[in-house]
Amino acid sequence: MKAIIRLLCILGIVSVSAVPVFAQDGDGSVRAGFLSDFERQVRNVGMDGVGVETIVNKWISACPDDPKAYEARFNFLLAKSRTTELVPKERRRYLGQDPVLTLKDSLGRNVNYFEEVSYDDSLFADALNSVRKAAMLAPDELRYRYDMISALISYEKDSPDMGAVEILDLISDFESDPARKWTLDSELLESSPKAPDYRFSQAMGEFCYLFFHLGSDEGYRYFLAVSEVMNRLDPRNPVFLDNIGSYWLVVRKNERKAARYYRKALKIDPEDYAAQTNLEIIQSSRSKQGRSSK
Repeated sequence: MKAIIRLLCILGIVSVSAVPVFAQDGDGSVRAGFLSDFERQVRNVGMDGVGVETIVNKWISACPDDPKAYEARFNFLLAKSRTTELVPKERRRYLGQDPVLTLKDSLGRNVNYFEEVSYDDSLFADALNSVRKAAMLAPDELRYRYDMISALISYEKDSPDMGAVEILDLISDFESDPARKWTLDSELLESSPKAPDYRFSQAMGEFCYLFFHLGSDEGYRYFLAVSEVMNRLDPRNPVFLDNIGSYWLVVRKNERKAARYYRKALKIDPEDYAAQTNLEIIQSSRSKQGRSSK
């Protein structure tokens, strides 16, 4: 997945380091100390490994207003809630994935096996509560909203209703106050009255990508909905016009309407690769249809 999907799951097997005791020599240094030890422990034993929860609990107890502590708890609980298994599916692709393994059944037919992630509902709910607390403590920091959305899309699989609601709510919040000082990983975004910061549009584009590659009716519906809203918010960005064109081309099989959106994208960026390529595909399809009708 793209870089904006920060569901940290680092694996490793080494000895467990001791949990440090921090002297209260200033809130900033205490927070930095807990963050450093948390990251070191995760590198050593994995996100849900031994000792990680102890560090997180001590961190929250010492710094109850530190959003990074609740983000750490979110990542720990999310990793702990996840299980992965191979499941057979009567389809060629599942949630945008190719099969991990294909075997023959007793009749010689192919059976595709896909890697599927499942979640413990109670742990997942606790993880969401933690990241919501982080977002409440730092309401202008987008990372916590992105973390929540990414987790919900993964949890809901082919029917990402809650994830889509969170995305549309975030876009509405972003649009409603152009002067708001949004940050991403503590870096200030530089939106203007004419367009949002490119980093916000890029993130929304990547969430659209996730919806599209789910390959479900709901995924396609939210792919279109978010693309249309973002096209209104960022009309000079050809990505969302390309998305709308791809919806009409791939989902609705309407080449004429798809081509209209690709041409709009090319008016903005004559070098737009997606629009150029898909218009060529449409033209090739029409040429073949013309030849076959003769």
